[in-house]
Amino acid sequence: MVLEIKLVPKLTQQLVITPQLQQAIKLLQLTRVELVDLIQDEIKENPLLEVSELDEGDEAEKDGQPEDVGQKEKTPEVKGEGEGSDDFDWESYLENYSLASYRGSLDTEEKPSFESFISKKTTLGDHLIWQLRLSDFTEEEDQIGRWIIGNIDEDGYLKATTDEVARETGADEGRAEEVLKRIQQFDPVGVGARDLKECLLLQLRDMEVRDPIADQIVSHYLPHLKNRNFQHIGKKLGISPERVMKSMKLISELEPKPGRAFGADEARTIIPDVFVYKIEGDYVIALNEDEVPRLKINALYRNVLSNPTSAQEGDRKYIQDKLKSALWLIKSIYQRQKTIYKVTESIVKFQQEFLDKGVNYMKPLVLRDVADDIQMHESTISRATNNKYVHTPQGIFGLKFFFNNSISSIRGEDYASESVKHLIKEIIARENPRNPFSDEKIAKILRGYNINIARRTVAKYREALRILSSNERRKLF
Repeated sequence: MVLEIKLVPKLTQQLVITPQLQQAIKLLQLTRVELVDLIQDEIKENPLLEVSELDEGDEAEKDGQPEDVGQKEKTPEVKGEGEGSDDFDWESYLENYSLASYRGSLDTEEKPSFESFISKKTTLGDHLIWQLRLSDFTEEEDQIGRWIIGNIDEDGYLKATTDEVARETGADEGRAEEVLKRIQQFDPVGVGARDLKECLLLQLRDMEVRDPIADQIVSHYLPHLKNRNFQHIGKKLGISPERVMKSMKLISELEPKPGRAFGADEARTIIPDVFVYKIEGDYVIALNEDEVPRLKINALYRNVLSNPTSAQEGDRKYIQDKLKSALWLIKSIYQRQKTIYKVTESIVKFQQEFLDKGVNYMKPLVLRDVADDIQMHESTISRATNNKYVHTPQGIFGLKFFFNNSISSIRGEDYASESVKHLIKEIIARENPRNPFSDEKIAKILRGYNINIARRTVAKYREALRILSSNERRKLF
């Protein structure tokens, strides 16, 4: 057998993601804020790009052809095959193109005030450092205190041991423990604790009227307290269950996360990407393009390319490359807006009952349903709905919210999983807090609504809604 090396021609087909297609995919999955930032960066880097100062009416009048927001045309996906070649009629494309094609003329809600963007909320660390400066600490203690505060998380717990504090600051471990004890006296009460038990004890010991039973329960029987095992606690302490419940009520009023008031769970303003209005019985879709610059090609460089003698060959090559990059950016932005519009239009068509009546009337919907409706790939639908929000008559929702799994009913009908979650939430809201429904009981109640799901599914949906179990929801006083 003779082994030899030789060249053999072979014809194969291969999918190549062109730079243009990569750019279109990237723009599609960007949020509105990220899109604005990217456009600003491109304007700084590409001298051929500039912001158009014309409004919609002027631009339409200039082109001699008004734009139709509701035009029913098939929206092709950017394939990246052959587009951007030299034979493409870019001049015709630019003359007919307007980034404001899908700009809605309806006024949006009042925007947040300027102060809401520039104001800075005081963090827990800032609050503790402020108290540290007002305290009578030596230079060494101040250094230890700053290191301790730097290792307190947003919930108010110290995520380091005194041994680590001593090693990092070069201090004695006993001195580090003394500084920690003083910081634990700062506001909010319970800050600087190393675990839940220490946090609750700090708050109990700060009260004017002490409850020794509550101290003992937190110190030795915290796991039994979580399980509402009052009989066991009372037997161990030699007191009645009623006395245990009295201390339990006091403990339940404590704050398990002392840093909560300074945390990052503040309400944030969501600016929708799309608005859906109901006007005279029909739903109208308007893209939110406020603050999104409308781009155009600089006329000076366009004239340079049109005149062969106006620039050297190297300069013309540079301008041609920048022109191609600018045109692809403009086209990709336009394609992004059209895709989001068509996806929202399809979602509105499928979920019209939800928009009319509420979440209980939401229909099961998957990505393939919308993809087949507007003749795009499922991955395109997923990117178009990622981190995008829509303002509807029912409130503001992420576009992903409208996609739900199907749950079959006893009679063969289909329910959206989001509708079932909402129903579970309503059932729990109506329960007796002294005798809450178990997951099995909720499953039986749902069967009365013609919804047949297992107890495990109820538990999964309840946990997704961040609702405690029946044992933890029970209120005894």
